Amino acid sequence: MNEFISKETIIGKNVKIYPNVFIEGKCKIGDNTTIYPGSFIVDSEIGENCIIKYSNITNSKIGNNVVVGNYSTIRDNAVIMDNAKVGTCVEIKKSIVGKGSKVPHLSYIGDAVIGENVNIGAGAITANYNGKEKNKTIIGDNCFIGTNVNMIAPITVGSNALVAAGSTINKDVPENSLSIARERQVNKENYYEKKNK
Repeated sequence: MNEFISKETIIGKNVKIYPNVFIEGKCKIGDNTTIYPGSFIVDSEIGENCIIKYSNITNSKIGNNVVVGNYSTIRDNAVIMDNAKVGTCVEIKKSIVGKGSKVPHLSYIGDAVIGENVNIGAGAITANYNGKEKNKTIIGDNCFIGTNVNMIAPITVGSNALVAAGSTINKDVPENSLSIARERQVNKENYYEKKNK
């Protein structure tokens, strides 16, 4: 197996590029960055001291000290700021992820602006398309977005807010607030037996 690197690519010092990596178009790879097998990078800039694991990056910019992957996609003019993390099986599209923020796993972030030091829980999504147009989600600094949260754009989550796991958010969340938006659980005992009589 071999790597493919376009002639237009600029590579810094002490960069490790493993086999089966494809780098196409005008790319720039910063010093001390490691790109693992199976990564596909097109017309993008990757900063210094980054780790890219088996992921696709297209027309986007990655800051310094960023970890991406495994198996994530960053595309359409996305910007990942310094010291951020985009974890396993995440898609970031046309969005900004602020400094020190984390989108660790299994999330879709589209048409969003995420502030600094935000944590996005597993399975969280920005529902950006209403069938006619794309809408924006804005998340302020120091927010915690729980697991499996749906944010229906257009929406703003103020700084220092916490959104409880399993919530579907369709209204703005004020700063310094806890937002909970989920139905009360109802258990119907012996339902299976009654259904099958």
